[in-house]
Amino acid sequence: MDQKILRAAVVGAGYWGPNLARNFAASDRWELAAVCDLDADRAARVARANGRVDVETSLDALLERDDVDAVAIATPARTHHAIALAALRAGKHVVVEKPIADRAAAAGEMVAEARSRGLVLMTDHTYCYTPAVRKIRELVAGGDLGDILYIDSVRINLGLVQPDVDVFWDLAPHDLSVLDFILPDGLQPESVAAHGADPIGAGKSCVGYLVLPLPGGAVASVHVNWLSPTKVRRMTIGGSRRTLVWDDLNPQQRISVYDRGVDLETQAFDSLERRAATISYRLGDTWSPALEEREALGSMVGELAAAIHGERPALTDGAAGLRVLDVLEAADRSLAAGGDVSPVGTGARTPVLAGEPAGNGAA
Repeated sequence: MDQKILRAAVVGAGYWGPNLARNFAASDRWELAAVCDLDADRAARVARANGRVDVETSLDALLERDDVDAVAIATPARTHHAIALAALRAGKHVVVEKPIADRAAAAGEMVAEARSRGLVLMTDHTYCYTPAVRKIRELVAGGDLGDILYIDSVRINLGLVQPDVDVFWDLAPHDLSVLDFILPDGLQPESVAAHGADPIGAGKSCVGYLVLPLPGGAVASVHVNWLSPTKVRRMTIGGSRRTLVWDDLNPQQRISVYDRGVDLETQAFDSLERRAATISYRLGDTWSPALEEREALGSMVGELAAAIHGERPALTDGAAGLRVLDVLEAADRSLAAGGDVSPVGTGARTPVLAGEPAGNGAA
């Protein structure tokens, strides 16, 4: 049976909104119904670029429309909470650009609201819909790498120093969302240790390191940096069977899988069954899987449609966005404590009351 074409409205016509509008308009599962922005001229430019699309300058007027099934929010993070709650209470499904909110407590309220109304709340963790990251998730889930032993992620470049957030909130959400996506149980570290530096006197961390112990004894590290003269986007995932390297800046070979590593063998020496460890090094082949060419945002809007139609839960739902915020807030607490280990999870959040504004944080 053919499923009905859904209709979407994009709220925010600034940096990311035009990309969302273009992909909704191009999808065979969606029609772009409207673009909403306080700046009518800016909204009109995005609308004209995508055919016969309505322009709205009032969020209330947009949410009163009965021909809009879903709202895509591409506004500053401090506004996500209020806009998303209004859309959900108007019966609209919602997708929010990262970060899902500027505080974990606000994101938790959004998740609870969507759940109580039976609506889809999705986080636009765009990297998770790239062919490379989808393949990494597939290889991890299929056991090709074995048990995960460690993950090292590096995201460094020169600038731009942001006026309202530090390097952790600016760059690390990309890496954390990928970790949440590829790990079989999601991103669930028990704690975070964060170390930041501000060598240029910007008033915030411009260089940062996160260390996240993972369940089962594995560890993940994330290095972010605004001050590097070279640009690096690389993640190494070490497994008990194979090691995978994702180099996002190498279009010819984004993923390399190495059948190389360390094997720990045990041998019984006497009747008391004492065991001694024998280290051996495995040097095998290297291969690179073929990746399909597909725009990540096109896959993301298709995933939103699938979730709305009940085909499957959204791969990057509101809870995924909340888990990322939990880690970022734990990193803030660790930084404030001079790098001490900070717990992660709902017990560490500051409660938010119904109707309380989300506050001012990362944008």
